[in-house]
Amino acid sequence: MTVMTPLAINIENLGFSYPGQQDMFFSNLNLKIAAGERFGLFGPNGAGKTTLMKLMTGLLAFHEGSIQISGNEIKKQNRSVKKLFGFIPQDFSFYEELSPAENLEFFGAWSGLTKQEIKKRTIELLDMLGLADVRNKQVRKFSSGMKRMVNLAIGVIHRPGILFLDEPTVGVDVQTRFAIINYLKQLNKNGATLIYTSHQLSEAEGLCEKIALIDEGKIIVHDDLDKLLSEYRQEGLEGLFLKLTSKEYRNV
Repeated sequence: MTVMTPLAINIENLGFSYPGQQDMFFSNLNLKIAAGERFGLFGPNGAGKTTLMKLMTGLLAFHEGSIQISGNEIKKQNRSVKKLFGFIPQDFSFYEELSPAENLEFFGAWSGLTKQEIKKRTIELLDMLGLADVRNKQVRKFSSGMKRMVNLAIGVIHRPGILFLDEPTVGVDVQTRFAIINYLKQLNKNGATLIYTSHQLSEAEGLCEKIALIDEGKIIVHDDLDKLLSEYRQEGLEGLFLKLTSKEYRNV
């Protein structure tokens, strides 16, 4: 008997358009992401990657269909659903005048953690992410790479089972990128589902096991990366991306 893997994300017949937009940006879009996957969402600029991620995290409200997070409807916007996931946005989402410890204290409380839990997680995260020595310094004085680490720490302080990552390594050096990707893989090894989007396709190829390519508001392909590379006779994700999002392909 086949045991079905629980779904982290289940999108059914999604319909969405921006205010003033006559046509639907997404129409009857469907996507399933299994729990525990390292999943990548890719596409050209304007294809809908960030929009879809904002819909999945409740930052945008959709008009039709359903988005479920671990079986819970995101549209209800209740606090218990939001605790199920963390979101690492491309833009920095912290208070620059505060220190890393102060930011984690604030966002930990916002996530519903107790003071004792916040203290423990702050020590763990600052140590793991190389921020222990600057725990009490203002974040505004940090390098871009250090700020990315603070962004990451905030997103995972409540130990979410699902982590949304929108360009989590943009603007960092090679060493910081390596550290972030290794940390994400460790989170996944411990059970977290990763839902990731980036323009760093070589980085993505080393992180993601299953991917979807999206273009013009539609999912073109969704499968195991290795299977897609074999099917379309490509050596890497960059070649696959260029082949499937080219004008020639879209006009077939």
